[in-house]
Amino acid sequence: MGLFAGTKWDVPNRCERCEKLESECTCPPLEEQKVWMDPSKQTARVILEKRKKGKVVSVVRGLLAKDNDLQSLLTKLKNSCGAGGTIDSDSLEIQGDHVSKILSILKEIGYRIGK
Repeated sequence: MGLFAGTKWDVPNRCERCEKLESECTCPPLEEQKVWMDPSKQTARVILEKRKKGKVVSVVRGLLAKDNDLQSLLTKLKNSCGAGGTIDSDSLEIQGDHVSKILSILKEIGYRIGK
């Protein structure tokens, strides 16, 4: 309920695009499309790290979070490898030794692979 609802100063909200009342507006919702950097202009580095208690993690570095949709890339990698994983700042971590599988997926998407 608005501050002036029910008074003579009550002004109903209107759509900014079509100027109709919000209850009558049929405009589709505005969606902001984030433009991501082209994968062919980025270099990904994939390494295998050994963690505590002998666990190994495949780590993807070199992809900046502001230029990429790291969450969807992580989901794709986790599903392809059948493993868990997380995002740690600008690196993706996949549980287990999946370096070769991750490299092939990144090449398929179009990323350059660095050493």
